[in-house]
Amino acid sequence: MPSIIIIVLLSYLAGSIPTAVIASRIVMKDDIRNHGSKNAGATNVFRVMGWKPALVVVLVDVGKGVLATLAIASLRIGPVPLDPILIKIIAGTAAIIGHVWTLFAGFKGGKGVGTAFGAFLGIAPLPVLITLVVWLAVVFSTRIVSVSSLAAAVCLPLALWIQKRFFKPDIPDPLVWITVILALLIVFTHRSNIRRLLHGEENRFGSTKRKKLRSR
Repeated sequence: MPSIIIIVLLSYLAGSIPTAVIASRIVMKDDIRNHGSKNAGATNVFRVMGWKPALVVVLVDVGKGVLATLAIASLRIGPVPLDPILIKIIAGTAAIIGHVWTLFAGFKGGKGVGTAFGAFLGIAPLPVLITLVVWLAVVFSTRIVSVSSLAAAVCLPLALWIQKRFFKPDIPDPLVWITVILALLIVFTHRSNIRRLLHGEENRFGSTKRKKLRSR
């Protein structure tokens, strides 16, 4: 149990690193949550500050998930009576929760997509890569990131189920179910985007020009 507790805490803390907030304070001496969509995520960073800070935010957010499932999940103080895959699931979930409800920024973080991608990349790489293809296809066809993120969230459990059903039956059931829960979480974190989509108000790439913000 001490090992599991440490894994959960470290994974949550890793996920809690508020990458977008840190980037905005470095680049424009202000909190990204005061600008654009008010979200502490890479998409808002892109719209407000440009592609370079956004790329850094994406890479770090994905890295937080990878760190949790591939490194932190391997830590041991004593014997752990759990399947290694289940430990990775626990670590990845803790990192995603940390990203969405970050300890270091008033429990108001991002929407969890990048960190979830990194976490499950370390657990089920093939379904995650299929999901990435779907995300890219939808974002280039619609130019709406929220739509592509929601499509990817639905695609991941479906791709994992297909892999389990037809190609790799030894995939544990908890892994499939946690991706379903993750999809529901991402829908929840995108609830404001869904409202804007229903009203035809969601932003598209290239539809508006990014305002240049001066550092204070």
